[in-house]
Amino acid sequence: MPLVTSGSFVIISFTIWFSTPQLCRRQVGAQLGTTPNIKHIVIGRCFTYTTLVNPSVRYDCEDIWRQFEEAVVHQSSCNVTEEHYHQLFNAMPQMWPCDTFLFWSKTRKLMHAFAAVFQHFWTLEDTLVGYMFNDLIWCGQEEDSDFDFNSCPEWSTCRTHPVFSLWKQASKTFAEMACGNVTVLLNGSIVNAFSRKSMFGSVELDGLNPQRVNYVNIKVMSNLQGPHIESCNQGSILDLIQILQSRGFRWTCTDNDPVLRILQCIQDLTQPSCQIPANSLMQQESPTSN
Repeated sequence: MPLVTSGSFVIISFTIWFSTPQLCRRQVGAQLGTTPNIKHIVIGRCFTYTTLVNPSVRYDCEDIWRQFEEAVVHQSSCNVTEEHYHQLFNAMPQMWPCDTFLFWSKTRKLMHAFAAVFQHFWTLEDTLVGYMFNDLIWCGQEEDSDFDFNSCPEWSTCRTHPVFSLWKQASKTFAEMACGNVTVLLNGSIVNAFSRKSMFGSVELDGLNPQRVNYVNIKVMSNLQGPHIESCNQGSILDLIQILQSRGFRWTCTDNDPVLRILQCIQDLTQPSCQIPANSLMQQESPTSN
């Protein structure tokens, strides 16, 4: 990372390449059917992943597709549970080294910048299932042996939506693999930066094992322009810390980590919060721990 000092201000110049797709955790439009050519997309991404992204792994991409297809087709569009995907996940087991797991909620853009620069971090998007099914829509038809390419329901219409169930199982599996020091990136510019209704709060947090995880390192980042609503000492972050303590986790919490602030400033150096002396920038970190 080239770091140039001009006067008393820091000017950062480098390019971040976003090589991993963004995980689709948004509501699926009611009028949108299964993504066209989904079979070719999924199998193609599988071959790309095993050939170029992570060539150290070997999987049968055709078998993975068959397991996925069997989980979804012949099922109504609101009747696919996590259990339906068990054979799919059994067909593509993955393990990641400890101290590399990165979780996030409402910080997608910053998370991708962080993971792109510090490439030893792994997110759900870096797993094979995250890579293959990112941003895709699908649902089946109980009366037909094919996907419904005309219309799929919104996630909010049922608890067993086929897309939601896959991401829920993927998130659970990813969290259960976590070991060593894990990092959680949260947005301090919103109310309920930590929410029990989010994928992290409802699935991933419960999947973390205090016997495998040494520290949960919470990083709370507010937007450059604010507002500054929550921090390690106020708001829903305190609820997260209480849950971690009750389950026996050791933890740290940092407000506005200076490295993450630099990544934010790269996007807009004109922000007043980016125009500060270099020595002051490195003093903004305010870690708290148990």
